[in-house]
Amino acid sequence: MIRHDLLIVGGGLAGLSAALGADPGLKVAVISKVHPIRSHSVAAQGGINAALANHPEGADDTCDRHAFDTIKGSDYLADQDAAELLTSRAIPTMYELDHWGVPFSRFPDGTIAQRPFGGAGYPRTCYAADRTGQVLLHTLYEQAVRRGIVFYEEWLVTDIIVRDRKLVGLIAYDLAGGEIIPLRARAVIFATGGYGRVYLKSTNAYINFGSGIGMAYKAGIPLKDMEFVQFHPTSLLGKNILITEAARGEGGTLVNAQGRRFMEDYAPKAMELAPRDIVARSIQTEIDKGNGFEGQYVHLDLRHLGREKILKRLPGIRDICIHFAGLDPIDRPIPILPAQHYSMGGIDVDATCASPVEGFFAAGECACVSVHGANRLGGNSLLEAIVFGKIAGESASRYLHGGPAEVEGDRETADAARALMSRMRSIHERDAGENVFQLLNRLKRLMSDTAGIFRDAPTLSRGLEELAELREAYRRVFIYGNCGRYCHEMVVLVEFEHMLEIAEVILLGALERKETRGSHFRKDFPKRDDAAWLKHTIITRSEKGPVITYRDLKAGRYAPQERTY
Repeated sequence: MIRHDLLIVGGGLAGLSAALGADPGLKVAVISKVHPIRSHSVAAQGGINAALANHPEGADDTCDRHAFDTIKGSDYLADQDAAELLTSRAIPTMYELDHWGVPFSRFPDGTIAQRPFGGAGYPRTCYAADRTGQVLLHTLYEQAVRRGIVFYEEWLVTDIIVRDRKLVGLIAYDLAGGEIIPLRARAVIFATGGYGRVYLKSTNAYINFGSGIGMAYKAGIPLKDMEFVQFHPTSLLGKNILITEAARGEGGTLVNAQGRRFMEDYAPKAMELAPRDIVARSIQTEIDKGNGFEGQYVHLDLRHLGREKILKRLPGIRDICIHFAGLDPIDRPIPILPAQHYSMGGIDVDATCASPVEGFFAAGECACVSVHGANRLGGNSLLEAIVFGKIAGESASRYLHGGPAEVEGDRETADAARALMSRMRSIHERDAGENVFQLLNRLKRLMSDTAGIFRDAPTLSRGLEELAELREAYRRVFIYGNCGRYCHEMVVLVEFEHMLEIAEVILLGALERKETRGSHFRKDFPKRDDAAWLKHTIITRSEKGPVITYRDLKAGRYAPQERTY
């Protein structure tokens, strides 16, 4: 039995920030499905927001203006105290990162460079060319190694053990050893990222199955606002690799097959720099109207930026286009279309990252502190991961120093590990049944077809019906071969169970929310309804199935108004 004071599940920005925010006197370890610097945070490109006011056009930017843009961008579903906490911590966070050695791009006067991003009133997105997530992740990992943080790499957490609303332990699958490992801790922080691979077209890494969210739900922890799924406007045709918003922030334009900058029809002031929900819907509308190239994509044109600017500001995007699309954006426009990108919803936690289960905390994309509401602004995800990751580490440390005794649970945790091993053996012994990879592909198509950018009641209801059939098919799943080491089939089999739960919660939340707000667009309810729906969706798992309740959002000084850009 492995024991620690604090276990952090997830080695991305939120997890590393939590480890660095924890009290150094505690016995802390990070469990990561992959090597930490291969976490999906590494794929973030465009930048991280903070009202540094370094840009000449943003000299009067403030934390309050950053908060307002965040709340307006959320379609007024963000908890305003959480948004203000995020934006107030942004500036000191940036200077801490700078002092740790993050190689930010600079203005000629040596200050951290900032660029425009969608939905922002000022150019406040700090960046390192178009590899911001990579340099942030590497820097935080270096600091964690310097601190002596223990890492369990290539371990997949499979279950949370909870008793009487208190954390008991975790079960993990050691991929290299092929073993099931029970772990005990007095506190756990989940920083397991998003669920992009529940969808067919996603900018997310192939590791992003979202099982951390499903695990928490299975353990009785509520999920919040899961119907709000962000579709990034610009993913590369065919591969769905992210083409950063920074490409538009630097001046890139969206053009349809008629050669028009069509965003003037949808957001005449902001154009390509409207919030992501608006731009993604606009692109999909153009495609659906038959104005796309070959009926399936539009162009993102960077050619007018010039070779020098592209090489300096967008070198990673150029590499992606050359290697994955066979074109150079210096000479040719980029074929793009929307793809699933981010989850505004997640594990229900408060502004201290604490959940209703004692000793269990969550931060980053897997969590829902409600800073993004119905739509996240670009540049706020890296900020949220680092800010609330640190808050989670601090909160867990306070909890542990408060003197909670370790809950008895060695036998319970060991029994859960043995139960998982027994289940895997029984599945291995089957010689026929459903192939888990085929089930995964069916789930991806189901979610893309029924819970995409545009939704309505009949489509969402059909999704729930097909999901029930898929759940039944999962009972008959089997695994080829008997080797447990690096058995990707076993990884998918374990995580797929949690993906089914996530899919059901997304579909249910979307079906019940009878309005359009942010990323959630109902064709049968195309207007925002503040009188009825200015509230959060809370879904809790029970023996009889999902239980839906609602919670009023935490309002503040910014009253809801029409979102115009």
